[in-house]
Amino acid sequence: MPRPPRILFANQYYHLLNRANRGAEIFHEPGDYHAFIGLIGRAQHVVDLPVVAACLMPNHVHLVVHPRRSDDIPKWTRWLFTTHVRHYHEKYRTTGRLWQGRYKAFLAQDDHYLLTLMRYVERNALRKNLVDRAEDWRWGSLRWRHQAHPPLALEPPPIDLPTAWQEFVNLPQTAAELQAIRASVNRQRPFGDPAWVKEKARSAGLDQSLIDVGRPRKRRSGPIC
Repeated sequence: MPRPPRILFANQYYHLLNRANRGAEIFHEPGDYHAFIGLIGRAQHVVDLPVVAACLMPNHVHLVVHPRRSDDIPKWTRWLFTTHVRHYHEKYRTTGRLWQGRYKAFLAQDDHYLLTLMRYVERNALRKNLVDRAEDWRWGSLRWRHQAHPPLALEPPPIDLPTAWQEFVNLPQTAAELQAIRASVNRQRPFGDPAWVKEKARSAGLDQSLIDVGRPRKRRSGPIC
């Protein structure tokens, strides 16, 4: 049965996420990261999709974007990931599925919730213990913000970043913040104030995402596989 089309909104902020098939490493060397960032830049000439924050990890990609039109994200991602797959196979002489499937896109409210999401994205490598400080990760927007000539142009967020943003990103996020973001990813739920989440989820046809999960299942007889 074909998947239903996504309902995406213009002039909103989205957390884009895509993972490599079966969690395999997809960026093997610095050249792979450079090439993908270069493709993001080229994708901007196909569809102008402003990037607010980004982090490329060995087996997945996080982006925070701001589409101008409701169909910008599908057009942009289709070009980016299709072109990347072709280049990857040409370089490594491989075939088959590279990315796990359709990208994920989650609405984010354009206030302090967006800053919370940006912190999550920009400290991803630190959270995974790949670096000692978040800005040491070469393939993320926190480092690029302090470069005279960053590899990718970033759109400023709709609210000013704190003066000590770099130090703020390096501080651990609370368990509640992480749980809320992960619930957004796992439930395909907008990320923001509860009333805003409810409104946006229903507008996007994501009523199912509002149902809380985690209720204990009824025990059934027999072994649990």
